Amino acid sequence: MLGRSCRDPQKKPQGTPDSGPRSMRFEGQETAGQPRVTLLPTPNGSGPSQQFEGHWREISERSPCVAGVIPVIYYSILLGLGLPVNLLTTVALARLAARTRKPSYYYLLALTASDIVTQVVIVFVGFLLQGAVLARQVPQAVVRTANILEFAANHASVWLAVLLTVDRYSALCHPLRHRAVSSPGRTRRAIAIVLGAALLTGIPFYWWLDVWRDADPPSTLDKVLKWAHCLIVYFIPCGIFLVTNSAIVCRLRRRGQSGLRPRVGKSTAILLGVTTLFTFLWAPRIFVMLFHLYVAPVHRDWRVHLALDVANMAAMLSTAVNFGLYCFVSKTFRVIVQEVIHGAHLPCILGSRPEGMGVEPMLKPPGHPKGAEL
Repeated sequence: MLGRSCRDPQKKPQGTPDSGPRSMRFEGQETAGQPRVTLLPTPNGSGPSQQFEGHWREISERSPCVAGVIPVIYYSILLGLGLPVNLLTTVALARLAARTRKPSYYYLLALTASDIVTQVVIVFVGFLLQGAVLARQVPQAVVRTANILEFAANHASVWLAVLLTVDRYSALCHPLRHRAVSSPGRTRRAIAIVLGAALLTGIPFYWWLDVWRDADPPSTLDKVLKWAHCLIVYFIPCGIFLVTNSAIVCRLRRRGQSGLRPRVGKSTAILLGVTTLFTFLWAPRIFVMLFHLYVAPVHRDWRVHLALDVANMAAMLSTAVNFGLYCFVSKTFRVIVQEVIHGAHLPCILGSRPEGMGVEPMLKPPGHPKGAEL
């Protein structure tokens, strides 16, 4: 999975000598009651092979979790603050999308919804509930099914940002074609296609091996899945971000050189901010993932263990920072947020009034046009 708590995944049975961290065979086969560890044979049949020793330096003891309870505290704060903020962002973007019918607001709305799913599935279920509370004492089928939802949520978030990037590129570099083909119906269909593709691409990760307990050298399947993860959520999207954002910046620069004012719209500024934050916040996880794949396992090197903890925390921060970016860039968004907060606060005030007080004229003033906003 994307990451778990540092707790031991399985308690040691009483009367059994300590044999180190729990391991799994890549084929998924286990003996009754206890997983097996398969070591590659040496030419003379004695001990691990040189391939095993050369790929990962063998260390007898499990690496300690030097982060302690810091990840649990961090994810609790991230969920406690990020989830309400994303819900508020969803309501505000839904109002903007309904009023303006702009594709960019629909893409941002879908992106925020996928961030909410990511926070619930990965941060709450994966990190806090399964990792910290249950200490991974859950059926393997449940863990593998959660893998699908986690990776599907990640793929949806990233590729919805790609849709937003392509939309902004088309609007700035090919405005006539963008006006001709852009419509709310096409936007919703594009979002539905991306969400369906994200779910389909998440299915192969049912066989994802938990990086916290893979004691054996990576199999071909493990390498394919880890490289697919890096390509789908980082290298390919970031390549698209680089190409399209460079084209947008060059377009704005040419406008400035031709004497026209290079106006950077709010949607374009938000796009550049979202893609830049994602690129920097996810870079540590991708680097640690590849380092783990080719250099050292997580559970045998405390430095890799700590690096993966920090990298996962940075990656999950990307699900909660967009609200601040939207408020910083767009005055319209700030006004809508104030409307949402005021609209939620007003019924509380009216509900606390004593009975008999006349509040109807305040809600519906005489002569106010029907259907107009208050």
